[in-house]
This record gives sequence, C-alpha cells and structure tokens, in this order.
Amino acid sequence: MVEKMTFNDLGLSEKVLEAINKKGFEEPTAIQAMTIPVMLRDDTNIIAQAQTGTGKTAAFGLPLIEMINTDSKAVQALILTPTRELAIQVSEEINSLKGRKNIRIVPIYGGQSIDEQLRRLKKGVHIVVGTPGRVIDHLNRRTLKIGGIEHLILDEADEMLNMGFIEDMEEIMKHTNPGKRTLLFSATMPKRITDLARKYMDGYELLKVKEQLTTSLTEQIYFEVKASDKFEALCRIIDIEDDFYGLVFCRTKMDVDSVSSHLVDRGYDAEAIHGDISQAQRERTLNKFRKQRVNILIATDVAARGIDINNLTHVINYSLPQDPESYVHRIGRTGRAGNEGTAITFITPSEYKQLMFIQRFAKTDIKKSRVPKVKDIINAKKKKIYDDLSAILEDEINTEYYNWAKQLLGDGDPTEILAATLNYCFEEELNPDAYGEIKEVGAKGRQLDQQGKARLFVALGKKDKLNPKKLVDLIMSKVKVKNREISDIQVMDNFSFITVPFDKAEKIMISFKEKGQKSLISHAKKTRGKQ
Repeated sequence: MVEKMTFNDLGLSEKVLEAINKKGFEEPTAIQAMTIPVMLRDDTNIIAQAQTGTGKTAAFGLPLIEMINTDSKAVQALILTPTRELAIQVSEEINSLKGRKNIRIVPIYGGQSIDEQLRRLKKGVHIVVGTPGRVIDHLNRRTLKIGGIEHLILDEADEMLNMGFIEDMEEIMKHTNPGKRTLLFSATMPKRITDLARKYMDGYELLKVKEQLTTSLTEQIYFEVKASDKFEALCRIIDIEDDFYGLVFCRTKMDVDSVSSHLVDRGYDAEAIHGDISQAQRERTLNKFRKQRVNILIATDVAARGIDINNLTHVINYSLPQDPESYVHRIGRTGRAGNEGTAITFITPSEYKQLMFIQRFAKTDIKKSRVPKVKDIINAKKKKIYDDLSAILEDEINTEYYNWAKQLLGDGDPTEILAATLNYCFEEELNPDAYGEIKEVGAKGRQLDQQGKARLFVALGKKDKLNPKKLVDLIMSKVKVKNREISDIQVMDNFSFITVPFDKAEKIMISFKEKGQKSLISHAKKTRGKQ
C-alpha cells in the first residue's frame, strides 16, 4: 500500500534522506511515492496528475537532486512555472532539500533585475526555475543555453495553458535537447495537455493519484445570499472567528478592489492582489500576508497561483468559481499539513445548480449553513474579551494599573465603574448596529433545509395509481438511493412531493427526464399545491 511507504523505500541516497529528515518529512505523499521511483529510473517521460498542495515539488525535486552532476557547470534541468511566486517557492523548496550537495539553483522571472539573473547564470547553474516569458527573454539574449538539458519539468501545466503560455512553452521546447526527459505536472488533464504531450513527448508514463480531489481536513459549507448581501456576510464570518486567517476569492479585478477597499474602510487588515498590481507591490503584499501582518487577502484565481501557505483557517469563495477545477484549486489551500480548515462558498439562488455540478465533480459534500446572526457574533466577541481578560489576570499586572483601579473604585459603585470601562473600551466593537441586515433567500423557488435536503415536485399522483410505497419503488428503480433517504412523502390526486438529500436531487431529476421533454420531477415551489 502506498500509505505504508517510507522515503527509504523509494531509492533515494543517504544524503538526500538526511535532508528529508531535517525537513521533518515522515512519509511520502501519494504523488511522491509514485513519481520518485519512476524519475530515478530515468527511462521514460512522465505526466503526473496531482493537485496543488500534494507535495509535487519534492516529487520531482528529490530525484533531480540525485541526478544532477555537480562536476558540470551546465544547465541540466529547466523547470517552468506559471507565476513568479511559484518559481520562487519551487526554487526555495529544492534548495531546502539538496542538503550537503553543491547544487546551484536560480529562479528567473519578470520584475526581478535581469542584471542579477545574468550574473548568476554566468557563474554556472544546474537548475533553472522560471516563468515562460523571462525564459524566452534569456533565450533571445543567448544568456540561457538549454540545448543540453537532461530534464524539462512543466509545473502546473494546465495553468500555463489557461494563462495563454502555450506558444511560449512550445517555443522553449524547440530549444531543448530532443533526448531529454520531460515531466509534466497538471492538476487537470484537458485535451490541450494530452495534445501537447503527443506532440513533444516521445511516449510517457501517466501517474495519477487515485484519491478524492478535496482534503478531508477541509470543512466545506455554503451560504445562499443575495449578491448585495455578500459583503455583510463576509464581515460576519470574519468577526465570529477567533483568529481568521484566510483567502477571499473574487472573479474579477474590480470585485477584488471593491471588497478589499470596503474591508479596509470597516477597519479590517486586508490586502488585494490581481493582474493589474505591480510585481513589486504583489511581492510586498504576499510577504505581509505570509507573516500575518494582514490576515485577509482578496485575490483573483490567476493572481493567487503559487501562494502556498499551510496554516490558513479559511478559503472563501466570494464569487462562485467558473468551473470545478478552480473550486478544487481554491479550497485545496486550506486543510493542509494536518491543519483543519474551512472552505465557504457564497451562492445566489440562481447559482445553486452550478454548485451541485461542482459538488458532483469534486465528489465531496458541501453542506448548507446559515450566515451567523448578529447576536451570535456579539456573544462570540464577548467570550473572546472574557478569555483575554482571564489570560491577563494570570500574568503580573503593572502596579500603576492597580493604583489607578483603586482610585476609580473609591469614587463610585464597582459594577457601574466596570460597566463604564467596558463601554469605553468596546462600545464600537460590540455595537450590533454596525452590522447590516441580511435577508433570508430561498423562501421562494427551491427549498432546502438546514441539513442539505431538497423538496421535489413529482408530476404523478393518485390518478396515476401512485401511493407512497410505489413512488419510492419507482425512484429506487431508476436512481441509486436508499429507502430511508426519501422522506416527507405526500401523494396528491395529480402530483406528489418528496424530500431527499440535495446530492441525490439532481440525479433523480435527470433520471426522470425524457429527451425533448420536461422532467417528471423538479424542484418544488410554494406555488405548487399546499405543502
């Protein structure tokens, strides 16, 4: 079993194993256990399908460290990444794994001084990690020679394709040694990836981790709110948590700017990144976020590529992602490295079907929840204040404060004085009027309860010789659903109602839809019958 493997079983040298132990790695991830032995064989190209956060850098970095010839000063491996942040992180990760081996690694990317890159390249490097644009820049200047490389690694190849780097990737491949080994890492496997592989890889071994796309350590919930109430819902989620540290994803640059500026206006420590922000500002912002000098980062999907932080408490989909792959990428940023995390998605009523499609693709469970009520937030804040005061009481308090307290208590009623002190310190923070109203949605149209149930309308009734048992048998004959999962059955003369788990609702409706006709079963509406 892959789970029982250790790094000792993968064919790595003692020096590399020593570096792994110093890093604190105990056992390989699934993609590492699959990739490392195949790379060390050095007899085939590889396509590896793995998600962000699965340890893929070590999966290709450790074998590279073993195979680099330190006696040569020539570039022996080129690693392409979609973003500068990922290029830096990959470079730093491989540096941290090389141990005592004298391997020179350089990241090259736009926004960094090209003179510095030129100096390092002239000294001789073994591994170059770069973004496609800057690599092509060096190729055109003839300051980077990759005609003799032994390994080409395309990290997050699907993202490079999505960002429009296909022509750059092909141009770079033309400059490489035909006899090299190519390793292509991709979270998804669209046709463009397989087309690229057929064109530039002379045969390959496909490695795919057979595991659920999303981590079991990530709790996934969604809130159904009006678009105009999303910001208020976001503030409530942040406020009810003791130590919120999270990424907030928006679909557009305009949304990112709007959400971040409104958060700052309300006193939150928030920053934003998107494609229009300069590289220098982007790097400063990410550095502040990593060091938790700001605890909220608002980003677009593309701008967030390469952000690899293990201790995020939350990922919030302020805007529903456009496809399931993006959802998986987003929420995979929490619940890492053994830490628990929460992924929250905001949807409007019209986006429910898209969320169900994402849920089916990700093979996961996204539970419906309610936006925290104002009174619950105020109570949570009071509890935190109480806990903080209790912690202070355990430490030694400056005598000046004792003397001041005695003076205050000597002038009036202790309870009134403490109440006045709390009011003075926390009036703004504990003011319920600081929160706007959030209206309940979903009362009309599709009906879902707190446990993620869906109420369905069935266009068959007693006139069709239907009774509750026959209706259940009919549904079970077409859909894999358990008897006990169908509840609250009402059979009327011309139609019926049932309640089922929402993950079964879509399957049931699809199964009862004939080509060119409406489905016999659909989401219930309050205008239908008297429920």
